[in-house]
Amino acid sequence: MSWTFDAELFRWDANASWFFVRLPQELSDEVRDSLTGPPGGFGSVRVEVRIGASRWATSLFPEKSAGAYVLPVKKAVRAAEDLDDGDLVSVEIALEQA
Repeated sequence: MSWTFDAELFRWDANASWFFVRLPQELSDEVRDSLTGPPGGFGSVRVEVRIGASRWATSLFPEKSAGAYVLPVKKAVRAAEDLDDGDLVSVEIALEQA
């Protein structure tokens, strides 16, 4: 199962080095409903991701305050795709096959 969406890249905290995109609530619900087994630690969901020409495996994490999943975007991807805080990002995710 795979999905494509656009979301704003944001820094987790003003002093943090972590950057994320937030999945839309409807998409987060679809991902949750598509799980065939229990989530991983901290409610994480293993996914394969594509942003531009960059592809990698990571996890989605539930964000309790918003009820949606967030996707970490590592520094190497941000550099390769010339992304910065506040940029609109086109993301493709696919649930990792068990």
